[in-house]
Amino acid sequence: MVNLETTYMGLKLKNPIVVASSGLTNSVEKIKSLEEAGAAAVVIKSLFEEQINSEVSHLINKDPQNLYPEAEDYIWNYTRNNSITAHLELVKAVKKAVSIPIIASINCVTSKEWTSFAHDFEKAGADALELNLFVVPTDRKQSGADIEQLYVDVLAKVKKEVNIPVGVKIGSYFSNLLNMVEKLMANGAASVTMFNRFYEPDINLDKLELSSSEVFSSPAEMSRTLRWVGLVNSALPKLEIAASTGIHDGAAVAKQLLAGAQVAQLCSVVYIEGAQVLNGILSDLEAFMEKWNFETIDAFRGRLSYAKLEDPMLYERAQFMKYFSSKN
Repeated sequence: MVNLETTYMGLKLKNPIVVASSGLTNSVEKIKSLEEAGAAAVVIKSLFEEQINSEVSHLINKDPQNLYPEAEDYIWNYTRNNSITAHLELVKAVKKAVSIPIIASINCVTSKEWTSFAHDFEKAGADALELNLFVVPTDRKQSGADIEQLYVDVLAKVKKEVNIPVGVKIGSYFSNLLNMVEKLMANGAASVTMFNRFYEPDINLDKLELSSSEVFSSPAEMSRTLRWVGLVNSALPKLEIAASTGIHDGAAVAKQLLAGAQVAQLCSVVYIEGAQVLNGILSDLEAFMEKWNFETIDAFRGRLSYAKLEDPMLYERAQFMKYFSSKN
């Protein structure tokens, strides 16, 4: 009998499956169903700084000429506090209803004072906190270094507010991802989640309108995550990694663990197939371990990371050219 137990951000997990922040984790009932289906932990749906700011702006812009400064302050404080209070109540209710670890999530784009509310999530019972960070560089005068510093500033400020572990969920759009991840680790990140799946735009030619492209990930997207999990694990072996994006079956989970991930964060496949898909994924993972006589996750974690390969070029761009040149 194989043992699927592992740890992540200092938390003991019954297996390496974590359900990512999404609409799947925005209610007690949904999270209970995920626990019953086999999830070892969940990241509660993010509290979005941008959404709160948008709601405030909408209310203020309804009648800006007749709005007193005091009223504007009231609208801002009420909207923000109401959103945060609702989120805190969800954390409290979920902690009472399930036994698996609960990871709170904040999606923030600035290091302003509102990040101080991270402490409230700790008080509400969250076992850890994930910072969901992504800044779209729309200012041509803003350097890449300035944007990277913003990530570090948000993390540093939140770390001052809480004692629970803090992880950072990031995208892959950095000129030197390894350097960025090292900065996050140096500033107290207990883990990184790679990668965030962002809203991607499309254009509707029938209506000449901007629309949303495909929301869910596909299994083909797993390869990019796999490359960077293997590279980051090799460069920073003490940093825990949650692999995310494109992970749709047990084989993909096994591959990410072999590359060096601590856990796999699932989302799209659960939306598409329902919570019951987790049982099949765990069964497939067990079958893989039994096939290779791996009794524990640690027995094979990182076995195929960049540093462990005889030919590490397999993780690098040159392999692409080698593959196609052999086809000619």
